[in-house]
Amino acid sequence: MKAANIAMIAIPLVALLACSSRKHTSDAYGNFEAVETVVGAESTGKLLVFGVEEGMTLPADTVVGWIDSTQLHLKRTQLQANIRAVLSKTPDTQPQLQVISEQIARQKVEQRRITNLLNAHAATPKQLDDINAQIAVLEKQYRSLASSLQTQVSGIHSETQPLQAQVAQVADQLTQSRVVNPVNGTVLVKYVEKGEIITYGKALYKIADLSDLILRAYISEEQLGQVKTGQQVTVLTDQPEGKYREWPGIITWIAAEAEFTPKIIQTKEERVNLVYAVKVKVKNDGSLKIGMPAELLFAKK
Repeated sequence: MKAANIAMIAIPLVALLACSSRKHTSDAYGNFEAVETVVGAESTGKLLVFGVEEGMTLPADTVVGWIDSTQLHLKRTQLQANIRAVLSKTPDTQPQLQVISEQIARQKVEQRRITNLLNAHAATPKQLDDINAQIAVLEKQYRSLASSLQTQVSGIHSETQPLQAQVAQVADQLTQSRVVNPVNGTVLVKYVEKGEIITYGKALYKIADLSDLILRAYISEEQLGQVKTGQQVTVLTDQPEGKYREWPGIITWIAAEAEFTPKIIQTKEERVNLVYAVKVKVKNDGSLKIGMPAELLFAKK
């Protein structure tokens, strides 16, 4: 009976010692975090559509909401009408130039006829000089009219440029009336509801990619020589009955400057004043949560 009692006492004692021993072998302690993105409104108005719920997984570049853009559509329509009104003043250059072009063509026919007569001694040089002068005058009139008409057309098109810029501006604002999810991830917090009036920059929801979590842990200066970026490490999370689950991790970042020990963190040396933060990337199967505590082993002991 005494032996049985001793065994019953010894078993939990051994487990407790094993658990305690395991804890003391950890090189660092920290909590999991994720890169969180707060998606804000890029327009002002009534939120007509908003298909976001907490816990929902959203792919990147997906339209998840619409902000009322009725006034923007009306403004764009007005600007396009103004552009058409300005362009309606554009002169029709072709008929005006065609008249002079036909006159030049007729005079050149006459020029060839007189040249042939002059070669046959049936016309005088003065007649040829006169027709050449008439052609020169008509060609000068053609160039002058073409230049004048081109100036008018350019001026009218210049008048439309500010209107075109305003149309482009409104088009950009219409694009911003859409709520586009920027990253793949899970919705953590939803701040607004469909039908609310929102303003530019107002937070709509918070999202984070939970497929990989980051363990932010803290190490002492003495431990710096044991770690480097890209190093494979082991992360431990608590399991029932004092057990641990091991996760492979990779050190992705080591702080360049020391900081005071966070109150919620205990490093290997409990009395260390200054520590260095490290980030360890861990593949998440859904079991890891933001804020969950974990331990870090640089190498299995």
